[in-house]
Amino acid sequence: MDRTAVTTEAPKSPWGSGTPAVPACSLTDVMSEQLARQLDEESNAFPALTEPGATLLFPDESPDTTSDLMLAQILQMQFDREFDDQLRREEKKFNGDSKVSISFENYRMVHPYEDSDSSEDEVDWQDTRHDPYRAEKPQATPRKGFTGKGKNITTKHDEVTCGRKNTARMDNFAPEVHVGDGLGMDLKLSNQVFNSLKQHCSSEQRRSARLHEKKEHSTAEQAVDPRTRLLMYKMVNAGVLENINGCISTGKESVVFHADGGSLEEQPIPDEVVLKVFKTTLNEFKNRDRYIKDDYRFIDRFSKLNPRKIIRLWAEKEMHNLTRMKRAEIPCPEVVLLKKHILVMSFIGKDHVPAPKLKDAMLGSEVIKNAYYQVLHMMQQLYQECNLVHADLSEYNMLWHEGKVWLIDVSQSVEPTHPHGLEFLFRDCRNVSTFFQKRGVSEAMSVYDLFNAVTGLNIPVGAENEAEFIAEIVALEKRNEGHVQRRGKKTFQVVSEDAGPPLKPDADD
Repeated sequence: MDRTAVTTEAPKSPWGSGTPAVPACSLTDVMSEQLARQLDEESNAFPALTEPGATLLFPDESPDTTSDLMLAQILQMQFDREFDDQLRREEKKFNGDSKVSISFENYRMVHPYEDSDSSEDEVDWQDTRHDPYRAEKPQATPRKGFTGKGKNITTKHDEVTCGRKNTARMDNFAPEVHVGDGLGMDLKLSNQVFNSLKQHCSSEQRRSARLHEKKEHSTAEQAVDPRTRLLMYKMVNAGVLENINGCISTGKESVVFHADGGSLEEQPIPDEVVLKVFKTTLNEFKNRDRYIKDDYRFIDRFSKLNPRKIIRLWAEKEMHNLTRMKRAEIPCPEVVLLKKHILVMSFIGKDHVPAPKLKDAMLGSEVIKNAYYQVLHMMQQLYQECNLVHADLSEYNMLWHEGKVWLIDVSQSVEPTHPHGLEFLFRDCRNVSTFFQKRGVSEAMSVYDLFNAVTGLNIPVGAENEAEFIAEIVALEKRNEGHVQRRGKKTFQVVSEDAGPPLKPDADD
């Protein structure tokens, strides 16, 4: 738009000369002044906004947005405030309701933190001296032992005073002891109640420490202690095992794991093996020593004072028993390796699926009859050829695989010369006879006939009085024990004929 000037002659006034007229300006100048005034007002109103960066400037200063240094400082201050807010939230989340709180004060960027826009319930009371929720402790009794005068004397043995002091002392309990919100109340605990609580907390702490130590040094159900885990890792690293797949069975004496076999220079290893890890705690099977202390193969090495040595003898005992049974061609697992209390054996099953127990196998009448005769023949072989008594024979320790009965769990097996060997055999005969009679096997013999058929002793049954029959067995055991003691213990050392490596003492025992 072209700039045009407007010129007009002012008329002469009869009252004299008037005020000079305002010089005229163009529309462009008017528009420019209004725009400049508007921009100036907007720039002056900008610091009045409630923004974090605006409070950093002094009231009489205008924001110098042309300076890069000032912009960087404003942005850095805003970043530090946001960082402190996040740090406060993390601190509150980390501490929670714990009695012991961790302070992140040293990691904050702005000190002291002012102009916090957080709500009152988000305030983190780090200084307990100004904590409004802290319970007031009762006033301490002066050294003279009482307060007040005359009839208003209150001694340190006052019931109310002692009750409040006992309530305040609960704050000194361990952090894991939840004392509730009684500290903020006018609660009074008697000395008897407080002493009972204190004793209970101390006993719980000691019990927790014992349980923690016990879990670290014992093999529990479906779990192993660090020593056992290290032995298993060494087997994998040495190439004896490819990998360990998981637990397939648990019992009162051991935990059984399935694994893939590796390779050994001395002998081939099956593709599928099992690791029988004997439990190193005696809580579930406390009468182990009954089966091993009177066994003349291990009586010289039995020590009731060292449980770990007993467990290793228990594992070695099963290895020797399995070796005897394998030599007599009795269906049983084949021993691959013995390492302390871990026994590696062949896996009875196929494709990671273990063979079912005899009690779980669905067998027809003819098949169960055939299984009965197999068990009868194996009991006779075990007694006459292997010179062993299973001592825990039942449908739970017999597997059905490939049309045959397999015997497992022979760690408690003893020789017939054991002081209780014939009693164990009578118990096995009762379990076998009862199981097959319940399954409808008419050919199953009674417990007395089965005992005579296995041992060949031909004890007279008579009226089938169990007490009399057991009395005859005990008498035979006593005569046998006296005969064994006269012959000496060395006559029954069979470690060499089992072709099993003896255990060597370890340095960590």
